[in-house]
Amino acid sequence: MNTSIHDRKAQAGVGLIEILIAVLVLSIGFLGMAALQTKALSNNNSAMDRTQATIASYSILDSMRADRSNALAGDYDGTVTVGSCPAVGGTLASVQLNRWCTGSGNTPPDGLAALGDGTTGEVDCDGNGICEITVTFDDDKATGGSNAQEVVTRARL
Repeated sequence: MNTSIHDRKAQAGVGLIEILIAVLVLSIGFLGMAALQTKALSNNNSAMDRTQATIASYSILDSMRADRSNALAGDYDGTVTVGSCPAVGGTLASVQLNRWCTGSGNTPPDGLAALGDGTTGEVDCDGNGICEITVTFDDDKATGGSNAQEVVTRARL
């Protein structure tokens, strides 16, 4: 009879250790899930930036198609940088390039301005109506790659 009482004393506290280990394992699992969610959110933001760059390149292409003769003449060719956008001149091309660079003033911003300061957009058209739009932006949220991202769109006017 003394043996059974002594055995119970030896077993005291084992349930608490099991609970402590279970809580530790669950905590590590929850931390892993939180890290996974953080990485997914970061990659989702990077994908949104690439989508914004694609939309911006389509936007200037549509403007160039509306002003095809000036686009073929090279009025749109060149590089614009957010933060030092070209001034509006007397041509439709200068107005469109300024608008492409600065956005329309809407919230949230659009055009190249949606991608932040330092974003560049380059337009290069040949005489046959084939244009290449290159949008370069800083994607500091990128994982496993370079911060400088580039989206290149080639299209015929």
